[in-house]
Amino acid sequence: MKIPGLILVEATKFPDDRGFFAETYKRSDFAANGIPEDFVQDNLAHSTMGTLRGLHYQIEPKPQGKLVSVLSGDVYDVAVDIRKDSPTFGQWYGILLSHSNHQMLYIPPGFAHGYCVISDEATFAYKVTHEYAAELERGFLWNDPAVSIDWPVTNPKLSARDTQMPLLSEAENNFHYKSSVP
Repeated sequence: MKIPGLILVEATKFPDDRGFFAETYKRSDFAANGIPEDFVQDNLAHSTMGTLRGLHYQIEPKPQGKLVSVLSGDVYDVAVDIRKDSPTFGQWYGILLSHSNHQMLYIPPGFAHGYCVISDEATFAYKVTHEYAAELERGFLWNDPAVSIDWPVTNPKLSARDTQMPLLSEAENNFHYKSSVP
């Protein structure tokens, strides 16, 4: 992974003539592979083509690490390093997550997260390491020119809130590189 802290997870599938079975989360396996987090809340979002959600994060004292996946459809998923003093501050990583590739992305605290739907519809699932706290939620503009994410959409469907986000350089952020990722 080009940005330290991000981890791509591949679920092992066990196919048969009925379909397949896959273990998508097993705490002991995740801990053995560098993700020792206790996930405390599961979230589900269903969106239509062209919807872009993000870029969001939750600040200290309850920062959220996320394990994201797609149950149906296809999304382009993005994580942006916002850890102050990080050698990769402001850099982003994007990946196609879909119902067919069964990949998941672990995004630790200190990263902003967003995604856009590139199929007719998509159902997006994610686990988080702290419960949602509205007073701690922050974000920055999805099209911040300083970050320059190569989104696969040019005129996305956005929430009113996401259209009013500040630039990354103006966004509140209390993450520091050394304390965010071991």
